[in-house]
Amino acid sequence: MYTGIPCTIGAEHLVSTTKPDHSRRCIRINHRTSEPPTLAGPLCPPEMMPGPNHPFASPNAIPPRTSSTGILNANTIQHRTSVLRPLSEIDWLGQSKKSKTSHSADPLNAPLHEPPEPSTHSRSQTMSSGLEMDNQVLMDKSSEKTSSQGNSLLEPSTSYPTPLSPPADHIKDVGEDLIYGNGVAWTQEKERILLGPYDYLYGHPGKDIRSQCIAAFNLWLHVPAERLEIITRVVGMLHTASLLVDDVEDSSLLRRGIPVAHSIFGIPQTINSANYVYFKALQHLLLMQNPKLVDIFTEELLNLHRGQGMDLYWRDSLTCPSEADYLEMVGNKTGGLFRLAIKLMQAESAVDVDCTPLVSTIGLLFQILDDHLNLSPTSGYTNLKGLCEDLTEGKFSFPVIHAIRADPSNQVLTSILKQKTTDEEVKRYALKYMESKGSFDYSKRVLEELRAKVEEHVRVVEERLGEPGREGAEALRVLLGRLVLRYGRPQLRLGACSFTPQSIKAETGS
Repeated sequence: MYTGIPCTIGAEHLVSTTKPDHSRRCIRINHRTSEPPTLAGPLCPPEMMPGPNHPFASPNAIPPRTSSTGILNANTIQHRTSVLRPLSEIDWLGQSKKSKTSHSADPLNAPLHEPPEPSTHSRSQTMSSGLEMDNQVLMDKSSEKTSSQGNSLLEPSTSYPTPLSPPADHIKDVGEDLIYGNGVAWTQEKERILLGPYDYLYGHPGKDIRSQCIAAFNLWLHVPAERLEIITRVVGMLHTASLLVDDVEDSSLLRRGIPVAHSIFGIPQTINSANYVYFKALQHLLLMQNPKLVDIFTEELLNLHRGQGMDLYWRDSLTCPSEADYLEMVGNKTGGLFRLAIKLMQAESAVDVDCTPLVSTIGLLFQILDDHLNLSPTSGYTNLKGLCEDLTEGKFSFPVIHAIRADPSNQVLTSILKQKTTDEEVKRYALKYMESKGSFDYSKRVLEELRAKVEEHVRVVEERLGEPGREGAEALRVLLGRLVLRYGRPQLRLGACSFTPQSIKAETGS
């Protein structure tokens, strides 16, 4: 940086300039001619340097720079040895007036790994007065300040505390455990908060038909006890979590005879709790260190959401699906969890038998039975879920689809679904309409066909396994016998077992 101190000798004007290495040179400016400034000598004599009280001393002398706290910055008086070549006198004084715009370059665009090189056109060649020299000095000061700021990004500098600066030890400790992934901030209390909606519903269990189904199939598959326990727990977690979401999506009021979870905890917290449990279930499966389990988990949860998505679409768009589309949806939605359980067991079993066709048929039987009982005033669902809850939800269940397709020109039932009514008189009228179309009788016939298919699949597995498979076959027949409808018939036979109809409430969807 160059600073100038003027002094006058006769007709000539001398300006003492200071170079970055603190050496001084005098520049002679002749006021009588237009000659360019010339060097007066290598060094300005000390006696020619005006003191601070000299009449010719510069009134605008630039004081030493200080920091915002009033402390002298040591960096301003320390100069590193330049690695650049020495500048010639011509380069030192500048070449053209056109170069004055070079200061407008953005310093943030300069590379951080080294200071930007000074431009050879950063000085003006013509200086017609001392004022112009002072202006050039100020511009050089600004350039030096920018360069100093750029270098501060590379070199450590002394930092001074301010009134708003937090303690250094506090800065070091904030979030350190979380940054390094220690996870010490998560507590059992926070876990309890997240699982609140899930624990609420889990604390009011249904008939737990899925666990009984797993136990019956294990008489065939012989999964080790500790692994079977994990599978049973995972299936229960997924089932309960899916019910939380299902109640939100269906705007249900009751589940298992109690208010739905989202009416107590709110919709956002309930959805988050259900999603959280999905991943907790996956975490349990990962403990078993079997890659097949993750593939099965992913495949069947995709199927579950595909089925649920189509069910919601038909309801919200008031689109009546075909019977084939409905059965496909049921196979994905309801059959998904059944298949998930049995496929996980097969992946951990040494017995070579495929129970997938059997369990898929059970899933269809389960859902159509649930649809039938939901619309039956004498099934016991009224106390558990309310009278004909599927009508209030606007759901295209199996009997509803049959009634609509039996007479497509009649819009009565479709209009009732559109209203999502809670009026019991309207619901009873809808039931009479479906009864007149033979929808309930048709549902019973389909259920009987599905039961026959289930028995056929059970017999195939029993014959394949021989004597060891007989115990599992009998257990499944007993389990399926609990899903008895009051058909008005004296008896329903499944294989060699006979069951007398009982007023047993359906265990599906609860």
